[in-house]
Amino acid sequence: MSDKLDQILILYKQPNFSEKLIELRNKLSEAAIFNLGNKKEIRKLEKIIVEIQDEGDKAVAKYTEEFDDVELAPEQFRVNKQDLERSHHETNKNLLRSIRQAIENVRKYQEKIFIASKKANQHPGIKYTPIKRVGICVPGASAPLPSTVVMCAVPAQVAGVKEIVVVSPPRYKGSIHPVTLAVCFELGIDEVYRIGGVQAVAALAFGTQIITSVDKIVGPGNQWVQTAKQLMFGTVGIDSIAGPSEVLIIANDKANPAWVAADMLSQVEHAPGSAVVFTDSQHLAEKVLVELKKQVNQISRAKETTECLRNLSGIFVFKNMLDIIASANDFASEHLEIQCGDESREIAQKIENAGAIFIGDCSPVAVGDYWAGPSHTLPTARTAMFSSALTSNDFIKSISIIEYDRKKLAESAEDIIRLAEAEGLDAHARSVKIRQED
Repeated sequence: MSDKLDQILILYKQPNFSEKLIELRNKLSEAAIFNLGNKKEIRKLEKIIVEIQDEGDKAVAKYTEEFDDVELAPEQFRVNKQDLERSHHETNKNLLRSIRQAIENVRKYQEKIFIASKKANQHPGIKYTPIKRVGICVPGASAPLPSTVVMCAVPAQVAGVKEIVVVSPPRYKGSIHPVTLAVCFELGIDEVYRIGGVQAVAALAFGTQIITSVDKIVGPGNQWVQTAKQLMFGTVGIDSIAGPSEVLIIANDKANPAWVAADMLSQVEHAPGSAVVFTDSQHLAEKVLVELKKQVNQISRAKETTECLRNLSGIFVFKNMLDIIASANDFASEHLEIQCGDESREIAQKIENAGAIFIGDCSPVAVGDYWAGPSHTLPTARTAMFSSALTSNDFIKSISIIEYDRKKLAESAEDIIRLAEAEGLDAHARSVKIRQED
């Protein structure tokens, strides 16, 4: 099986180097949502959304049975407090200690970067207010992701969000994985529903007889979930359109090939996932490929991981580091590791487009996924060209404050009237004029 990986090593000397690079970049750009040309899936998705809007919980139950093979009555959607507490009590104590420290790390980081501090709110021209109610989608398919609760809920709590709702598909013995429930309990989140997929997104957006609608939906998911989030944008706010997890590793001959290979596998094991290496060392590239072939057979989902390596990954050998940096900025990867020895920080300074940058050999993506503090909810599919990691600042709204007295309005009236009349908006102009006539 590992011999199939030879095709992912691509040298700049090869005539199809640029084409392969562009082909992979475009694949990643298109991986998050269904293309509008994929009419069959789009129509099915829209049908589900309309049914949820019209029929509420009845339709949610119908699609939960169809997609998750779990039959639930609407009154069974919500996880009761006893189950949350039991899951917390039965969770390994060492694991709980690690969860608590991760929560603390994220909270400290999010508090430090929060723009709506008391000082900011003292500015007379702006007021910051938290979003009232937020829904978090937690995947439950290829692997349970309790860390997603931490990385989405803690920034919201720092921002002052009062109502946090968690939804996750009932893929663990007809319910949600107990560690995910334990994290919810640890964070004081008691509104948790065992529903997922498109039906959960639509239920959060529109509300049902059981579920109250939210103001913003955040969190990862498959193409169905992300396309549903895109369609619901406007009815609710969303964080981003999140595609398969991806890492781009910039490495030179100072990098450890075994570590580079391990970091590639850490992303593609999501299945789907993408791992790309940009290097100016053919020697390193060949060693990384050897390590990949060895290590991929040591993980539990070797077959699925190998397919992701073949279809959404690559090891590209460039002529020089300048070309690598230019292509890295064009790829705008979710995770960008730089393993270039003493040059790592200098290279990082030249990166303009990435969800998160991991500098140095000892900064694997897993540190950010669980521990460092920044949220692991990051822009994928090249959306780092224009968007950012989820932070506490994504859970507040800014309200402009304008207060003029009679004297200040009089000083500006002539200019305001002139601008309004230039646009042909006579009533706008008159609303100022009338105040000057008294």
